[in-house]
Amino acid sequence: MASLMRLAVGGGGRLGRDGPRIQPRGRTTGSREVSVPQTEERPSGLRPTRQRRAITDALERAADFQSAQDIHDALRHAGEKVGLATVYRTLQAMADSGEVDVLQSVAGEATYRRCSPDHHHHLVCRECGRTVEISAPAVERWARSVAADHDFAEVSHTIELVGTCASCSRTSTDR
Repeated sequence: MASLMRLAVGGGGRLGRDGPRIQPRGRTTGSREVSVPQTEERPSGLRPTRQRRAITDALERAADFQSAQDIHDALRHAGEKVGLATVYRTLQAMADSGEVDVLQSVAGEATYRRCSPDHHHHLVCRECGRTVEISAPAVERWARSVAADHDFAEVSHTIELVGTCASCSRTSTDR
């Protein structure tokens, strides 16, 4: 199996000023990126427990990347009895199966989001965390070209663009 190529704008795997680092969809062991078909009955082959359904529902309601602690807090406030360790285990299993994208925050904390199953990249606000899924056909062509120039095959990549959203930009100029 081909290893996962990490593509970064800037150095050290970080993008932008203290921007987040992305963990690719699929297994976190560096295996090839795979989109796993999901079913209502048993998404990714994991047992459909009450806790797993509650975590999945919390992720569906969240628009942006959330930490395990954020998800656990939302579940507690909704009256769900799910332990923090269960939240962490479930999120890791979902990341391993490709059901969620994982982004490492500036503080180094893993954050999770259910995204579209199609290949995409993220535009992330470094202030509020607002996230927009983006497609980048020019980047896709460039990645294929670079891979071909160096005789690589089955190359995948992940790109995160980090900046400040319009709302946060307005807020910072109002200060």
